[in-house]
Formats: sequence, structure tokens, C-alpha cells
Amino acid sequence: MKTIGLIGGMSWESTSEYYRLLNEFTRDRLGGLHSARCVLYSVDFAEIEQLQVRGRWEEAGDVLAAAARSVERAGADMVLICTNTMHKVAGQVEAAVTVPLLHLADATADAVTAAGVRTVGLLGTAFTMEQDFYRARLEKRGLDVLVPEAADRALVHRVIYEELCLGVVRDASRKEYQRVIGKLVEQGAQGVILGCTEIELLIGAQDSPVPVFPTTRLHAEAAVEAALAAAT
Repeated sequence: MKTIGLIGGMSWESTSEYYRLLNEFTRDRLGGLHSARCVLYSVDFAEIEQLQVRGRWEEAGDVLAAAARSVERAGADMVLICTNTMHKVAGQVEAAVTVPLLHLADATADAVTAAGVRTVGLLGTAFTMEQDFYRARLEKRGLDVLVPEAADRALVHRVIYEELCLGVVRDASRKEYQRVIGKLVEQGAQGVILGCTEIELLIGAQDSPVPVFPTTRLHAEAAVEAALAAAT
């Protein structure tokens, strides 16, 4: 199995899910006591969050690019950015290393397309929902992407940063997310992308009337597939 390089810590709550899923998928594929070959560079999310708020994306990209070089030096054969939002700087990260970057939006688009879904709702941070770095990549794959209205985008964003990134999971917030999902379905969404790696801590398939696409799980599964395919 090839070695998977993880740029995590944004937040560590979801990065821990990446580690668990990578090992579970590897065990399921190989059996026995097998676990994933991986290296992790975990950044200080407080520093990244401040750069996000101030719009200093290039500086944030420099931090992640340095992390990518570190995991490559540590033996990584591929790199994953363990957060949807920071794929805004995926180009900087990709340019910093010689190994492939496994883009989260591509893994997600593959799953959505395989499910026969064309129109999807997108939940995530305000950056992910409102800027085009993520939506445009999905749209280039032939998907129609719907986002919540402004007030609901603010709510989704607030729950991510003030609750989920801190490990706080509230039933009241789950109900609000269910309401937002319901409105997206009314607008024509045939499925919903959980486009922030923390959202899976709150929302599962049972919480939506249409299929949900959990990006952390999809990214981790794609990484294991790539690691095993590269080794054969």
C-alpha cells in the first residue's frame, strides 16, 4: 500500500474521522490487522481561521504548501487536504509537491455522478458555499449546484465554527440543518453534499429525504482506493 499524506487539523475533530476511516477502509479491503500507511501534518486551526477571516488566502496557502512538502519528505505518495474550505488554495499545495494531490471535490463529484444525481445542494462554510473555487469544480463535472439562502448560509457556517469544530453536536442544530436540507430539496436538489468535513458529525443519511454525500468519507475511501491501486 502506498503512503497517504494528510494535511489536517482544520479542524482536528474531522481529521480524527479521516484517520479512523482510512484505517477502517484499509482493514475492510485487506482484512486482518491491516491498517493504512499514512503521515499526518496537523496545523493550528486558530491561525488558519484568522487568515480565512482576513481574506489572507495566499498566506494560508503558504502554510498548507509547507505542510504538503513536509508530508512528502516523510514519505507520502499522495496528498490530501482534509478540509473542503482550504481547497481554495489547492493550486498552491499542488504546486509545492511532486506527488499527486487527491482533490476532495473530484472524489465527491465522482460519487454524485455514480449515484445518478445531477442537481445537488451544497452545505459548507460560507467560503465554500459562496465562492466559486469549489462549486465551479463541481459544475465543470456537469453538476447543477444549489446553495441555501443567505440567512441559512450564515446559520450553517456558524454551527460549523462555533459548534462542530469544537466537538459540540446539538440536536437543535441538527433540526435546523434538516430544515435547510428540506428547502434545498424543495428547490430541486436530488442529493445534498455535506461539503464541510465536520458536518458528518451532525448529519447522516437518516437526516435527509434525499441521498447525502459525506465528503470526509468519500475522500478517505478514494484515498485508500488510490493507495491500493498504485501498489498493484
